[in-house]
Order: sequence, then C-alpha cells, then structure tokens
Amino acid sequence: MAKQKISLPSSMGGIMRYDEEVGGIKLAPGQVIILTLVVCGIILLLQLLK
Repeated sequence: MAKQKISLPSSMGGIMRYDEEVGGIKLAPGQVIILTLVVCGIILLLQLLK
C-alpha cells in the first residue's frame, strides 16, 4: 500500500500522505500548506534580491 501512495500524482494530497506516512515527520495539512507558503516566499525574496 505504501508504494501505491508514493506513486500518486504530486498534488497536495499526495505530498501530505507522503510526508505523514513515509517521511518520519507527521505534519497536519495546515502545517504543510504553511511550510509551502514559507518556502515560496523565501524563493520569491531571493529572486527579488538578485
């Protein structure tokens, strides 16, 4: 069953299931969204600073 979940399309649902079950860190859906926004924000800042 784990292999089937890894092979899901990389939508938010697939990423959350991968983080919760395969990676040792269990994240709530809200935390995944916040982390994604933080990463995107950092990338945008780096692009603007160039």
